[in-house]
Amino acid sequence: MNNIITGAGILAVALLLTSNVSGNEELPKRTLKTNYQEVYNENPGSAKSFTEMFSEGMFYGRLRSNTFYYNWKKESDTQKNHLVSGLGGSLIYKSAALDGFDFGGGLYYSRAFFDSTDDPVGSLKPGKDVLSRYDYANTGNKSMGTLGQAYVRYRGIPQTQIIAGRQLVETFYTKSNDTKMIPNTFDGLVVETKVIPDTGVKLAYLYQQKLRDHTQAHSVLMYGDANSTSSVSPNWSENDDSAMHKGLTYTRLKEAGVSTKAPLIVGDLHNQSVANLKLDASFYAVPELVSEVMAEANYKIGMGSFSLTPGVRYIKQFDNGAGEIGGASYSGKLAGLSGESGGYKEADSLDSQMVAARLVGSYGLYKLNLGYSQVFDEADLITPWRGFPTAGYTRSMARYNWMANTKSYRIELQRNANKKGIYTDLFIQASILHTDADESKGYFDENFYYVGFVQNVPALIELQWRLRLGYTDTEKTDADSLDGRFELNYLF
Repeated sequence: MNNIITGAGILAVALLLTSNVSGNEELPKRTLKTNYQEVYNENPGSAKSFTEMFSEGMFYGRLRSNTFYYNWKKESDTQKNHLVSGLGGSLIYKSAALDGFDFGGGLYYSRAFFDSTDDPVGSLKPGKDVLSRYDYANTGNKSMGTLGQAYVRYRGIPQTQIIAGRQLVETFYTKSNDTKMIPNTFDGLVVETKVIPDTGVKLAYLYQQKLRDHTQAHSVLMYGDANSTSSVSPNWSENDDSAMHKGLTYTRLKEAGVSTKAPLIVGDLHNQSVANLKLDASFYAVPELVSEVMAEANYKIGMGSFSLTPGVRYIKQFDNGAGEIGGASYSGKLAGLSGESGGYKEADSLDSQMVAARLVGSYGLYKLNLGYSQVFDEADLITPWRGFPTAGYTRSMARYNWMANTKSYRIELQRNANKKGIYTDLFIQASILHTDADESKGYFDENFYYVGFVQNVPALIELQWRLRLGYTDTEKTDADSLDGRFELNYLF
């Protein structure tokens, strides 16, 4: 273990000492930010005919390698140390625009490498997303090939775009979260506009989701069971995200007379009409089940080369029927257990709230973030679409801290952040997170220590490497663990 950490550290230092590329060189046609969102520096122009839409379009390629090592303090039948890798890439096409219309698509591929004898697929943790566990359980296939994007866009209305089809949807509650091999995508309709001065609005109607480790689209808020499919491992067939409410099964939804294919309706609003004040609001609704609203304010106080930005966030969750079906805990353990509270004040209600606050200080290349969040002692928050309620406040790699009666505290330091996605100087992100959980609900206090590095190789700017290490120190018996991830991305 020490050799792995030491070797990773040596690699990071060696790349850091490599000479930097000139700041005057042209940007590659596509770059990758530290949050994994892609920046398209070159886009197709306009076409004069239907055939030119194709001929004047552009291809974007990506080769990718992702390796995950997970080490438990103590192994057991359910906790196994494992090493899993993924090798693959993507090919994305964007057409030129004709009369305001254009289209695009993306093919993605991943091949998993792991010892299925020593490392059963069910024990894989972050590395599980380099393959489809459902496909593997039913066919033995360790590869994934999928259509990740297929959309038509219209931009004939000033400062507005309408996108229909399979696409990346970046809102507060939905993210592509492309940290593995294939991004999280949705099928639906998205409208985005900036016609209101100093204000951006995005609305989406999403009728299906395709998680990162799925080859087929599935319900946005339904957990598979033996009645939803006759295949092996039906729990992996639908929305099996780590934060999915596992009490909202196919059978329970059917028994309650609720659609198993209910859509996800999402909206974002961003306003900067007041100098230095950024206001954000978001909502989501899954009809007949659950909904949420979020409001946030951040005010930047400039002091020359130094700035302070205090921020606050409030979330209110509304139970529209899901609590009675699946219970207050997103684990689903309370569903159908009449008379058992599991530590929840109302075991069959999903009404809940969260507050969060932070103070961000920026000076030159450095940014320090002090964050706090508290989920009220009501119900767990339900957001299994890779958008995290505590993001930017107390969210660290792979940490879920939005269970009921949970308080979290985090200090995070960043160096060399930028919006271009070019990190010839090493990007560093380090944080310490303490989570004060409610043991009566089955959760445990923990400390989580994280450090991450990102750098574009100066001699080959299109090649970017990432190293991320997270160590969990928990009060739960034998649950301490090291999560190590190393990734290479070559964009062309």
